Amino acid sequence: MNEYRTGAFTLPGEAGYEKLTLEMAKKWGADVIRDSDGTKLSPEIVEAGYKIYSTICIIREHNAFAAAHPDAQQQTFLSSDPCLAVADTLNIAPLDGYFDEQFQLNDSPDALPFWQVWDRTANRLVPSDQWMYQDGAVRIRGCVPYHRYTVSFLAWRVWEEINMYNHTTNHWESEHLRQLDPRHPLAWEYLKGWLKDWCRDNPDTSVVRLTSLFYNFVWIFGSDLRRRTRFVDWASYDFTVSPAALRAFEKEYGYALTAEDFINKGKLQATHRPPTAPKRDYMDFIQRFVAEKAGELVRIIHAAGKQAYVFYDDSWVGMEPCGKYFASIGFDGLIKCVFSGFECRLCAGAQVPVHELRFHPYLFPVGLGGLPTFAEGGRPEKDAIAYWLHVRRALARQSVDRIGLGGYLHLTVGQDAFNDAIEEMGIAFRRLKALHACGAPAALPITVAVLHTWGALRSWTLSGHFHETDGNILIHINEALSGLPVKVKFISFEDVKNGALADADVLINAGRAGDAWSGGDAWKDPALISEITRFVYAGGSLIGAGEPSAVPCGDTRFALAPILGVDQDDGAYACHQPWAFEAEEAPFFVADQALGATPGIRLIAPDTRVLRAQNGVPALTLHSFGQGKAAYFGGFSYSPEAARMLLELLLYLTGTDGRAAGLTDCPAAECAWFPASHALVIMNNQDAPCEVAVTLPEKTLRARLEANEMVFLND
Repeated sequence: MNEYRTGAFTLPGEAGYEKLTLEMAKKWGADVIRDSDGTKLSPEIVEAGYKIYSTICIIREHNAFAAAHPDAQQQTFLSSDPCLAVADTLNIAPLDGYFDEQFQLNDSPDALPFWQVWDRTANRLVPSDQWMYQDGAVRIRGCVPYHRYTVSFLAWRVWEEINMYNHTTNHWESEHLRQLDPRHPLAWEYLKGWLKDWCRDNPDTSVVRLTSLFYNFVWIFGSDLRRRTRFVDWASYDFTVSPAALRAFEKEYGYALTAEDFINKGKLQATHRPPTAPKRDYMDFIQRFVAEKAGELVRIIHAAGKQAYVFYDDSWVGMEPCGKYFASIGFDGLIKCVFSGFECRLCAGAQVPVHELRFHPYLFPVGLGGLPTFAEGGRPEKDAIAYWLHVRRALARQSVDRIGLGGYLHLTVGQDAFNDAIEEMGIAFRRLKALHACGAPAALPITVAVLHTWGALRSWTLSGHFHETDGNILIHINEALSGLPVKVKFISFEDVKNGALADADVLINAGRAGDAWSGGDAWKDPALISEITRFVYAGGSLIGAGEPSAVPCGDTRFALAPILGVDQDDGAYACHQPWAFEAEEAPFFVADQALGATPGIRLIAPDTRVLRAQNGVPALTLHSFGQGKAAYFGGFSYSPEAARMLLELLLYLTGTDGRAAGLTDCPAAECAWFPASHALVIMNNQDAPCEVAVTLPEKTLRARLEANEMVFLND
């Protein structure tokens, strides 16, 4: 066991706690010590013989330059709250309701031409000669009484959002950090010079850990604490905008973007909605810009004899690890903070030499959800184990190179249960990594294609962490898939028409009507429907969940309703009697607690089999279609049992023998069989002990596992 006690672990060191840093490095088996935001490692730590990571955020901590060049700060489009006109004139203060420590109006001559005023009641752009801006307010003339009006405007972001979050949540009292825009020529030259100087002045640093790159995900704070976060989208591009970017875009693409392309009637361009064509163009435009500039930074770091790692979260927008420009940047490593299995798979699949996971919880007093972690009343070991149960099942399917923690190490003092839990996780990770190095785990001959608007660009993820998007049905399916012994790929609607189903066995489409995951207007294309119909009729399988392929078009609510054997009544069938049914026994394990019913679901074929219903609404169905099959989930919520249900459904739909990869007789337990090592990994994912029998192609192995235990067996 001693060979698994050290290595591949990054420890957050802390000056002033040198003895603790070196003690925890030994306990957790660290080979790397890193600093954390706002800290610097002391010579005693730097000279202790460990590899050193240094954390920098390239666009912040330059307040003096920002003060001297305020036009080099980053911006965004915002929209005022709608205001009701009760006469023919109306005054609107655009920033009312926003957090004034985050935003300042950009009312410069460069920005004002991009401002817009809208009559939202009539959905009409108000001509520029009917309004004027003066002294922080917009005065609109010629209003239609009792119509609602908004102002779309550019605002400087004067407090970098991650720094802002840490101040407001963890009560930091240091200087508010601003952020520079690398598109500004003077700022870019300054940043490159600053990085060269930094590399020269930090000779002990082995790895420069870029806390992402240039543009943060969109996080808009409000002034009212009842709605502190007005809008957050971990994958939005709104914070990349500036007059310079808009002009460069128009020059390259031949058409101009306006404020409304971003504001979108006040809804903004959320990742959860299908994008407009201009948004797709703008995203690609930003991705190329970010890759070009990031590549320059990497070359500076390499010229200094150091490696360049990048942290995926925070200011990552435009980087897109699964995008077509990421590999061209030349990073040596990618670091991803993880709560979930799907996040592990996202990191592991990126085209980069080293993949590193940052475990949760962070060593912060308060966690991302606002609940105490290392503060009074917190149970950090409970949080760590809960996240580990998600992470380890993904790591059993696809390995990464390193793990670690972030934050402030002194918070671990007195947290013996947490410290022991991290030690055990480190040992288990190293054992898994060693097994993967000898050979891949056994997998089933099943390829699952997950279909949504973004396709491979957003492989595994949707728009953020699991706990922040857990109302979305597809993220629960992704989480279940992340630990299953099947091949998973992510495809777009265009990919389908270009032959992406050729190597697929099962196609999954899940979401709510009109969202990016269900697909929205993409389903108005008969060629798309025809190709999927052909795929299933010829022997493929389809899984739909929630409101799959929902679009107000044609003679059904779901474009794939004839394949699924169910459709959704949105009121159009008020006078039509649905097919009666009686629920029958399922031919596979069903996790009843994972299911839900979507309102209005009804059978449209007499041969559709209902396996579960809730309050008279089908919640799980099967339907044969040509030589293929289709299944429908009204709802799907991740749990260990839900993952097992999905696996058994995949086996049933494809007629595959699950023994090839190993199956447990306990739905809450999973396993991974490593043929090259003759090793079996069994994971008990429940809070109670269990006796487990694992059926392999030629034998059955048995074990007793304690609650949440993970065991390694050899045959």
